[in-house]
Parts: sequence; structure tokens; C-alpha cells
Amino acid sequence: MKPARIIILTVAVVAAGLAGLLAMQMGGGTVQEIVRQAPTVNVLVSAANLPVGSRLNEESLRWAEWPESGVVQGLITNRERPEAIAELSGSVVRLPLFEGEPVRAEKVADSSSRIMSSLLPAGKRAVATEISVATGAGGFVLPNDRVDVIMVRKGDDDAFRTEEILSNVRVLAIDQQIQENEDGSKAVIGTTATLELTPDQTKVISVAQQMASRLTLALRSVADAQEPDTTVPDYLLAGGDKGQVQVIKSGQIVTGKQAVQQ
Repeated sequence: MKPARIIILTVAVVAAGLAGLLAMQMGGGTVQEIVRQAPTVNVLVSAANLPVGSRLNEESLRWAEWPESGVVQGLITNRERPEAIAELSGSVVRLPLFEGEPVRAEKVADSSSRIMSSLLPAGKRAVATEISVATGAGGFVLPNDRVDVIMVRKGDDDAFRTEEILSNVRVLAIDQQIQENEDGSKAVIGTTATLELTPDQTKVISVAQQMASRLTLALRSVADAQEPDTTVPDYLLAGGDKGQVQVIKSGQIVTGKQAVQQ
């Protein structure tokens, strides 16, 4: 290689190095970024998964940082209610709460309320009916599920008939007892289901419990929760006349007037 080319390449390399060194000195080394944190506020949240009917205490509640811009009406903050944990201690959970979920007033009931009455919406009644593994969807019916109530009874010809008497009603509670299986394992079996019913539905199931050979609960999909649940068969309300007395004789409905004549 000619000496002139060697000199030109050497000068180019030195110039590039000087340019890089000059650029680093002018840039001042590192670039510092300033990150501003959005303002937050403490919001009352559930510290654990809480099922319907459980009572709140200091261990099941905690404060959690929440973006101030994301606070909506109904959330409990430490600015407005700094003693909220102590105030809500003993309150009853009306709707399921999941860990980290904000606690809202409509999801809990006052601690002075009875548990079951606090779970009932206005105008509804709690009615218990006996169930077994065979009549309770194999033991898979749980509180807050939706069910249809199916009546099985004998007709005049001694043939069994089935009829859906209640549709899409909510299960408030399932009482449970431990049953030991033959292999030594233990299973939790519900023997009574408490249903959330309207006053008319209460009358219907009271009549059906006397007429039916058995009542069966059919578990509904959670997707059906918004469907109507207030329909009742009129004939179980004395032909639609709610003021008429019903008498059940031999598994059949007899009106008060007919019963007197007989």
C-alpha cells in the first residue's frame, strides 16, 4: 500500500476518535429521566376471598393504594372514613368479595343484622326445602347458584309426573354435614337448601312440599342470572285467587269450599 494511503487512513481514524470523544464530553455522560408518580389514595379492599354470609374483621380488610383519578363513588377511602376497618368489623358479606377487591357499601350489611335476613333483598323471603345428593344436582349446588325447582308427584292414574314449579331462583344457603364414605374418605353433603323467593313463590313451594313425592333442584348456568325468576304456576295459588283457602287431600289441591262440602 502506498504511503499516502496509509497516512490518509491514519488521519481518518484519529479524527473519528477525536469526534467521538468530543461528543461524549458535550453530552455530559448519562441522561437522567424524571418520572412523576400519579397521586394515590388508600382504598379499603378485601384481604382474602370472602364468601356470602361471612363476617368482616380486621384480618379480612386492608388499605391499598389506589390511583386518585380512579376513585369512583361508593369506594371507601381513608380520607373520608379513616376508622372504616373498625366500623365494618362484624358486618355480613352480602355478595362475594375477592382478594384485592374494593369493599362497597352495597356488598355488606350492618353488623347488627341477622345473617340470613341481611342477605335478603327487599320484598324477598327465605324458604328452606329438604334436598339430598339425588335431588340437589349431585351435591354441586352452592350458595348464590341459580336453580329450577322440579316437583315429582303421582297423578290420578298412579303414574309419576314432573313439573317445573319455580324457575331460576337463587340459593341463599346450603346446610352441610360431613358424611364418611365406605372407603374412609369424607364428603360434604347438603341436606337443606334455603331459597330466595317472592311471596307468591313461597306459597307455591309450601303447597308443592305437601303434594310432591319429592322436589328436585336443577342447577342453572351462571349465564341465566338475568332471566326472570318471579313466574309461578297459578293453579298452585288456588287457581289464581290468592285469598282462597287451599286444602291438600290425597296429594291433590281442594279449595276451601270443596273441602267443606266433602
